[in-house]
Amino acid sequence: MSDGQQMPQHALERLEGLRREGHPDGIFTSDFTVNEFLLVRKAGFEPIGLCIGSCIYHLGFQFAGWTSNVELETLSLAMYEARALAMERMRAEAARMGADGIVGVRLTVKRMEWDKHVLEFVAIGTGIVHASGHTGFKGPGGQPFTSALTGQDFWTLLQAGYRPLEMVMGSCVYHVARRGPLSTIGSVGQNVELTNFSLALYEAREIAMERMQLEATKAGAEGVVGADLHEGSHNWQTHVIEFFAIGTAVLPIEGHSGEIPDPQLVLSVNG
Repeated sequence: MSDGQQMPQHALERLEGLRREGHPDGIFTSDFTVNEFLLVRKAGFEPIGLCIGSCIYHLGFQFAGWTSNVELETLSLAMYEARALAMERMRAEAARMGADGIVGVRLTVKRMEWDKHVLEFVAIGTGIVHASGHTGFKGPGGQPFTSALTGQDFWTLLQAGYRPLEMVMGSCVYHVARRGPLSTIGSVGQNVELTNFSLALYEAREIAMERMQLEATKAGAEGVVGADLHEGSHNWQTHVIEFFAIGTAVLPIEGHSGEIPDPQLVLSVNG
């Protein structure tokens, strides 16, 4: 989605009604909690509006042998590409509203009931802009940055002298080999590691994490914070699982002193 003509008409109308530079009478929308809203403003940013990207994707077929531990590259590519399309469309909305970046990005995947091979990928977050017009917070290529950080974590990161650069991810769909009848019978009643399964899952996770790390390197980041690793089968056949790694690539803020404030003790009064 490279231009506004590809956005739904109602999306264009919604974006036109947001509060931003040149349109002070509009309203902002966000999924921030009250604390997130206040801390984002404390950090010198203003929320503009929710940014949404959606992609309905049909996944192709790929088969693996009964005893094969192997990545299903066709499915890995499909799961990554569909998420990337949703993210691109979300970022296009952020760019159109004049945002410097997107905070609190969530990526969800849902299987459509009418076809088990069709999945919906949705990316959603809150577009924000620096209140003073500072332009040094953009992501790669001058596009709005993307971040899975909460409003609280965003404020804390800036206080420590770092800024979010890009939400990075890596996907690996893997077929885990089945055990033969003799191997299954031989381990009945025994405590024994299933080494072929251990190695398969280990390798699949490493592939996903390596791809996330490579994205951060290409973006020019110093590191990745808030990394998480999700596992899911998406109702595929047995012994097929996806490992999805995601995190926020960060970079030091130019001119920051580098001094990190001391953490403060917070006591919860909840039961």
